[in-house]
Amino acid sequence: MKKMKLITLAIAGLLFIGAQTTMAQIVTPQPSPAGSVSSTVGLTDIEISYFRPQMKGRKIFGEGADYLLPYGQRWRAGANSGTIITFSSDVQVAGTNVPAGEYILFLAPGAKEWEVILYSDKSIGANVGGIEDDKIVVKASIAATKLTETVKTLTYQITDLGADSQTANIQMSWENTALNIPVAVSFDEQVMAAISKNTVVDPANLMTAARYYLSTGKDLDQALTWANTYLETGENSKQFWNVHVKAQILAKKGDKKGAIKTAKQSLELAKASPNGDFGYVKRNEALIASLK
Repeated sequence: MKKMKLITLAIAGLLFIGAQTTMAQIVTPQPSPAGSVSSTVGLTDIEISYFRPQMKGRKIFGEGADYLLPYGQRWRAGANSGTIITFSSDVQVAGTNVPAGEYILFLAPGAKEWEVILYSDKSIGANVGGIEDDKIVVKASIAATKLTETVKTLTYQITDLGADSQTANIQMSWENTALNIPVAVSFDEQVMAAISKNTVVDPANLMTAARYYLSTGKDLDQALTWANTYLETGENSKQFWNVHVKAQILAKKGDKKGAIKTAKQSLELAKASPNGDFGYVKRNEALIASLK
């Protein structure tokens, strides 16, 4: 019995030491720390997850063996396991249709143009030599640009969002080079389906639908019908910001007289607002002036 107790105590002691060893691990900074960047373009979420190598006095892109990444050599577009790009819905990358999902990015630098590859099997990781043609989703040549300031740590950004929310660039910058990979998204089908469904469920969505039709140049008669239906309900006609939308629709339809009359209504309501006009006095004055 005494022997069994000694054995039990010994085992417990070993487990305790093991636990203490696990808890006492030393963590140090990674040479190429993890990074990520994300943005919504239109209705599509784009995320880039990567590891960020630093220059550390090395020459990065150029011709010959003196460079870390010589021209023509494929690269995992980051450190460690590479760079993963995720799209929440279907997109176009460099003019090629890409289904929603996760992809690994490969790049090959060049003196003027770079090879850009989106690869469907992200488990390949850093194994550039294992690329199989049937798993390449995008293969494109894109011109790089020279930077005036040095970027010491590899950096990805989602830049140049279009005014129509349909385009952006995935930008890679490092050392003295930047590469902009164009992305295009489409959301009209989603919005139209939501309009069809939600304007029936909640009349408050009528103005959202009217604004969308106004901004995209769709059926302006339908936009005006939605705006009128909303503004004729309850106290909604006092909402000067929405009355202004109606004035914009009328103006775009070419009804200058009706647009000026409606803009003046919005102007007077905005001036009388006890909580401020939120810039709608100037907006209405500008609209009226543009129609005279």
